[in-house]
Amino acid sequence: MRVLLVGAGGVGTAVTRIAARRPFFETMVVADYDLARAEEAVAALGGDARFRAERVDASDEAAVAALLERHACDVLLNATDPRFVMPLFQAARTAGATYVDMAMSLSKPHPERPQEECGVKLGDAQFGQAADWEKAGALALVGMGVEPGLSDVFARFAADELFDEIEEVGVRDGANLTVDGYDFAPSFSIWTTIEECLNPPVVYESGRGWFTTEPFSEPEVFDFPDGIGPVECVNVEHEEVLLVPRWVDARRVTFKYGLGEEFIRTLKTLHLLGLDRTEPVTVPSAGGPVEVSPRDVVAACLPDPATLGGRMHGKTCAGTWVRGVKDGKPREVYLYHVVDNQWSMKEYGSQAVVWQTAVNPVVALELLATGVWSGAGVLGPEAFPARPFLDLLTEYGSPWGLREQ
Repeated sequence: MRVLLVGAGGVGTAVTRIAARRPFFETMVVADYDLARAEEAVAALGGDARFRAERVDASDEAAVAALLERHACDVLLNATDPRFVMPLFQAARTAGATYVDMAMSLSKPHPERPQEECGVKLGDAQFGQAADWEKAGALALVGMGVEPGLSDVFARFAADELFDEIEEVGVRDGANLTVDGYDFAPSFSIWTTIEECLNPPVVYESGRGWFTTEPFSEPEVFDFPDGIGPVECVNVEHEEVLLVPRWVDARRVTFKYGLGEEFIRTLKTLHLLGLDRTEPVTVPSAGGPVEVSPRDVVAACLPDPATLGGRMHGKTCAGTWVRGVKDGKPREVYLYHVVDNQWSMKEYGSQAVVWQTAVNPVVALELLATGVWSGAGVLGPEAFPARPFLDLLTEYGSPWGLREQ
């Protein structure tokens, strides 16, 4: 397998450090708009000849396709933010490469009823091309991070091995992470966090389909394992709700994120001030008026999440809560994956949230390279058998857990 990894930020760099310990690939080209960042990621691997650095603009479909062809890469792994999903997705199809991402094409709220009806849903642009990918015998594995990704694998595992009927699949994410020296320091990309938290959340119900609610709706306290404890979680827009119902028979699918009151209050203030906008505004500068996106300014003012590992303490938990029926009796379980920041920093030099995101696409790449996973079309993680993935994740030294509720 020859891989083009686009994006050498926190998650992309963690991908290289995890993949470097595995033998399943021949080459991994690490490409970023900032060549120095790509070179730094490669240099940190101690001279592993399988890795090389390149510069590429992820928004330039032709340039990405040319890079795939120049290095004879048969897989493109997208480790950029969701703005670049479509050009990278299309570049892979042009070059005849398998495509893997960790977040899907962006949504657009309904123009008249945003908090009741879906407009353009997450992934719609990609699923709109599914027939072309399937006809070509090509594979796009979408949403293969931790959430979405591992959470979807858990849903498939529950359907295959734990339940006869599923009432609800509910992804629940929580953490007790703190960052020394910062009152507000998101552990993941603030650009992506704003996008998913301030858009109307999507819920799925059989018979009704997909619909939306108000941001931060339906708060509940969920007790997370491994000492994290109770965290208030709220509805957030997320890909699992759009993916799970396509392959798993469940009457209801939800996603709730443990954000905390202070984080929610900050996001609401950013929205109130218009600082969540992506459309450029004109501002004065020493060199004259310039156009700048308010959301990009917010991101530039906050610390890079990839640099926070040394100041970070605690654990992060990603998991899927499922309730239903097994052998005629009610059952309720929570399938989960916990990463301790102290462990991920010691073992890989990557903070817990980006490491947890990065390990799952590497596991998926290994399953594709060995032929354990295969397919054609635009497919989510639920379209593949779950047990081989979970077994390999454990082999990577990061076991998952199951708690009867």
